[in-house]
Amino acid sequence: MADVPRGTRNPGIDLLRGLSVLLVVMHHIALRIPLEKGVLGDWLPERLLYGIQYDGFESVFLFFVISGFLITSTSLARWGALAAIDAAAFWRRRAARIVPCLLMLVAVLCGLALAGVRHYTLEQPGQTLPGAALSALGFYLNVYEARTGWLPAGWDVLWSLSIEEVFYLAFPLVCLLLGRTRLLVPALLVLALSIPAVRANIHHDEIWSEKNYLQGMAGIATGVLAALLVRRWPTARASTVRWTTALGVVGLLAVYFAGTELWHVLHFGYMLVLTFSAAALVIASRWCETSASARPLPAFGGLRSCGRLSYEIYLTHMFVVWLVVDRFEAAGASLRWGVLWYPPALAGAWALGWAVARVVSHPIERWLLRRAGASRGPARAGTLSGKASA
Repeated sequence: MADVPRGTRNPGIDLLRGLSVLLVVMHHIALRIPLEKGVLGDWLPERLLYGIQYDGFESVFLFFVISGFLITSTSLARWGALAAIDAAAFWRRRAARIVPCLLMLVAVLCGLALAGVRHYTLEQPGQTLPGAALSALGFYLNVYEARTGWLPAGWDVLWSLSIEEVFYLAFPLVCLLLGRTRLLVPALLVLALSIPAVRANIHHDEIWSEKNYLQGMAGIATGVLAALLVRRWPTARASTVRWTTALGVVGLLAVYFAGTELWHVLHFGYMLVLTFSAAALVIASRWCETSASARPLPAFGGLRSCGRLSYEIYLTHMFVVWLVVDRFEAAGASLRWGVLWYPPALAGAWALGWAVARVVSHPIERWLLRRAGASRGPARAGTLSGKASA
């Protein structure tokens, strides 16, 4: 959820983020209303349907890469160098962006659980409402879930926030410690490449193998490295931009639609294809900003809008998903026509995200930053854009 001045957004990054959050929402709908069991299964290849339905986990890693890229770019624009980062100011901005929505979500989830509302009560032995709430607010919900079992879906989305915010608690300190040395980039590179080793060593634990800190931080570190590369080479030839974009697109298509084949060849290394492809696309999007001929495609305005609201949509979409799924079941609807329930679910997720951004997160963020005497944007942000979420 990187801090970004509105009005200086990168349309390519917004598009990628919008696609990511759309696939996350699709995943959570598909677990309850699978498309392959409906009319689309008669006409579309199973590989295509599975790729657009069941890659929500991989899509979260796109968020990680984008977030690392944007938070680093913002910091460089604001302070000039990572070694000059103001840790207190950095954390104030992170808190202003993250805390309002997080507090609202935890309060609503606690209220629903206390009321015994279906889908929101804690059912695993050893899970308690105070434990879940404290883990969400303390950024260790992923640890809590690994110890006690799966949480209800409304809580479960917070696992990625736990990883991301722990990274950013440490980020300014690491920059101040290593920013003036030659160790920062090698350290980030080792972390970025660590995903296969981390997954291979803990694959026996289903929850922790997906939601451990190191793996998520490796994705964020990839984004940080991408931002540092763009800092060093802020422009590129048109042919370089095209090839970088093509590599990113092909890599993501391979992960989403040829994941089985990638697994047979690379095993857990397939995640590196995902993270480095995402890095290629954010780098290409940043390079495109320097091209006077680059224009956002109007046809993808809806996806870019989802990208601008990605944090709010990600945190709140399960309320809409459960509402639609409950109506689907109450109506006795057939899975054959389950696809008809996707548009209202997706539109509802966007509408709720928009409302939360308009009423809660953006106004409170601005108020908190004014109280802290901080401006919304970086000191010089003419070439910076985008805001990430997980």
